[in-house]
Amino acid sequence: MNEAELEDRLSQPRPATTAALRACPGDVIILGAGGKMGPTLARMVARARSDDRRVIAVSRWSSAAAERALNDAGVETIKADLLDRDAVAKLPDAPNVIFMAGQKFGTTGAPAMTWAMNTVVPANCAERYEHSRIVAFSTGNVYALTPAASSGSTESDAPGPVGEYAASCVGRERIFELYAERAGTRVAIFRLNYAIDLRYGVLVDIATRVKNGDPVSVDMGYVNVIWQGDANRIAIECLSRADNPPFIVNVTGAERLSVRSLAEWFATRFGTRARIEGSERADALLSDTTLLRTTFAPPEVGTNEMLEWVADWVDAGGPVLGKPTKFEARDGKF
Repeated sequence: MNEAELEDRLSQPRPATTAALRACPGDVIILGAGGKMGPTLARMVARARSDDRRVIAVSRWSSAAAERALNDAGVETIKADLLDRDAVAKLPDAPNVIFMAGQKFGTTGAPAMTWAMNTVVPANCAERYEHSRIVAFSTGNVYALTPAASSGSTESDAPGPVGEYAASCVGRERIFELYAERAGTRVAIFRLNYAIDLRYGVLVDIATRVKNGDPVSVDMGYVNVIWQGDANRIAIECLSRADNPPFIVNVTGAERLSVRSLAEWFATRFGTRARIEGSERADALLSDTTLLRTTFAPPEVGTNEMLEWVADWVDAGGPVLGKPTKFEARDGKF
């Protein structure tokens, strides 16, 4: 698989995606579309539409190549700093909004900017689009760690954020909840962890460390993962679920995966030895997916496929983004 084929797989809608988009007429605007998931999600919206509605991707667009590629795929792009309230006010109307802006990495060194990106930006965008449907990306990090033997946190569990990043993400959710209460905004809160691409993600982190002979920490001994294409599909399908009060859903895979077992699988695949560091603790960051599984069609890519694809990619020296997920962090410092 090359990058073009990967981008195609990550942006392939399913019938449920097309049906959900058909149920939400009008233009779609994606705010913060320049990150790891945004470009493939924007392409998927463009592929899933059955009419001439506009698909608009908003970002600072530090990558001109990424912007051009979206334009070639039929997606309009707008350069804007979402921290600038006046710039946000000038964005075009759209009844359908997918909000993806946020900051995770660098929190430890720049906590003020993290809070600004994760609370001020949502406030600017919620105010601008208070009469629209909004799917707001969030994270499973809003939860406390749960017993490693459990199925994980459910959507009804009270937040228990660890560290400033997670706390600021609770703040982001509260902003959208406030607009749902005060303005009647229809919102879906999309608590994601962890999306898997072949160029980044928990599986890439583990595979790369094993391949390079670097240690793999098992202090965070268990994880949930989901193929990014499946996460994209569910995000778009959440547009038709946006409601008041907000619809909240955990988005990840149903399997509780052992980090040690994943490292050993990659070691066998690469013909090497996994260097394990630390020891499994009694708790981990895990999310229960009962609501996801009873509301949406099941993910199309399973764990075995993800493992094989990541192994092939890493073994062949495929390009990676060089942005570790830091999934092993237990102190909330990213």
